[in-house]
Amino acid sequence: MNTNSKNNSIHILFYICLFSLFFSGCAVQQYGAVEFSSTPTGAEVINLKDDTVLGSTPVRVLWKGDAGSSEKVVVQFNKAGYYEKISSIWVNKRHETRQNAEQDAVQIHAELIKYK
Repeated sequence: MNTNSKNNSIHILFYICLFSLFFSGCAVQQYGAVEFSSTPTGAEVINLKDDTVLGSTPVRVLWKGDAGSSEKVVVQFNKAGYYEKISSIWVNKRHETRQNAEQDAVQIHAELIKYK
């Protein structure tokens, strides 16, 4: 192999690495959504990953992430006078727009049991 061929190979390899680094940092973002509901309504939904309150049922929550990625979400439903309920779900980020994700939201329903 002559010097020009080696230099060309090195340049090609360099540009392939540069291209890969650039595009790995610019991953396409997509969305996933979950519609949380409960009986009775008005239960607080808490994301147990970071203890954030997602809202009160019924509530639709949107997640954003790399295209095709999944995230396990564990939530707790709380309502005064009822036992708490914990549910988990995998949220798949597969929709190109927020609107599509919201229209195709996964339904999670919790039947809360009243204290006796």
